[in-house]
Formats: sequence, C-alpha cells, structure tokens
Amino acid sequence: MKSLYTAATGMMAQQLNVEVISNNIANMRTTGYKRQRAEFQDLLYQNLRRQGSTTSADGSTVPSGIQVGAGVKTGATYRVMSQGSLAFTEKNLDLAIRGEGFFQIELSGGQTGYSRDGTFERDAEGNMVTLDGYKLIPNIVIPESSRDISIGKDGSVDVFLDDSTVATNVGQITLARFANKAGLEAIGDNILLETPSSGTANVAIAGSSGTGNILQNFVEQSNVNAVQEISELITAQRAYEMNSKVITVSDEMMSVTARLK
Repeated sequence: MKSLYTAATGMMAQQLNVEVISNNIANMRTTGYKRQRAEFQDLLYQNLRRQGSTTSADGSTVPSGIQVGAGVKTGATYRVMSQGSLAFTEKNLDLAIRGEGFFQIELSGGQTGYSRDGTFERDAEGNMVTLDGYKLIPNIVIPESSRDISIGKDGSVDVFLDDSTVATNVGQITLARFANKAGLEAIGDNILLETPSSGTANVAIAGSSGTGNILQNFVEQSNVNAVQEISELITAQRAYEMNSKVITVSDEMMSVTARLK
C-alpha cells in the first residue's frame, strides 16, 4: 500500500522539523543567532488519469484527472534573518548592528567569515578579536595606554590615551551586505560563510549604502521567539502522530486483506 510509504515520508519530514525547532530553542541565548524554518515540498505524483486527455471522438477531455501523491520531502531549512532585540551590556567592546550588515572576521587560512555577534575582546597585541581569537576585518589595534574607547555609529574607533582629553582615531569598522543573506552558510561559532547563493559581499561604512548603524555597549540577541517555537513544536508533534496513525490504519487494512479466505 502506497499509504505506508507516504506516511513514512511525513514522519521523517516532521522528525527533521522537530530537529530544526530544537536547534532554535537551544540557541535562544546565542548572541546574533538567526532562527531556521523547515520548508517542505510534495514529492512526485502518479497519474492514474491525466487531466486534459481526450475521452471521446468528439474531442471531450478529462477536466481534472486522477493523481496520487508519493509524500513529502524537506526542500530547505530557511534562515530567518530578522533583527534580534538589543541588550545593554556596559562593555565598551560589545557591538550590535541595528539594521543590515555583518561584521567581517578573519578566519584561519585567510578566509573571511561574517557574523552578527559583536562580542569582541582585545588580545595580547591589542587587536580586536572574537571570543575564539579571530581578528576583526579591518584590523583594529587598541593601544595599551588607552584609558577609554569610543566607537561611533559609523564604526569609527576613537581612543583616549593616558591623560589626554583629545580622542585619537585608530580605525574604521566596516560592514558587509549580501544580496541574499539567507544564502550564507553557517559553520558554527556564530560564523557564516559566503556562498554562490548569497552573492559576493558589498562592504561599506556603517550607516551608508544600506548598511545599519553600530551601537557600542550593546549585543544583538537571537531572534528566536519561545512561544512561537513551542507552538510549532506542538504542531510538528501532532503531524508526526497523524502520520503514524496512517501507518497503523494501513497495517490494519493489510491485515484484513491477509485474513480473506
């Protein structure tokens, strides 16, 4: 019976859906995390009676036909790139992007990664780095004698050295934009990579060319909504149960057939 296999595809699809939802819930407190949503597509159809086929010599045609579907498959796990809420941290190297754009991170081997996680630190040489020690692009070096750091909305980094009351500019943070930011590939550690689907990065100063502003002393929280995720989890569970019920009914029908004498 085709219904056994059709319902099995539904159970597998909902299992993956639950896995995506569980990953969203697990990352509720991950800085800059963007929730994912599973998208589904129907499988191929068997045409038992094709619509539009001729049924008589007079030229009459079948208006709708008969098609039997083969089930469902997962088409994509779409990443929802909406803005997360901003949390005040009081830490002068914590940065948040309000609007479009990504921080550029220099990964090992010279590869460029992109992130919405603006939790930065200083390494032993004064470079602004991520929690894993990767340098920010362009590289910003904070002098050891700096007593205060001021980062403007446009990403300009000014420091006050020793007892000086005049700020010294030490660099300019730029942001990257993509034509299809949902096409970026997540590799973990809050890092995304450019792909052919995302297009190439368009780099600009914050607040220009459609990029957002940079806010100092803030970080962007995840855009996961707990109530929405729990609601979708319940829906996925019920869909899984209904597909399992179809398998049970199909098995009972096959049992009745097997008992025929």
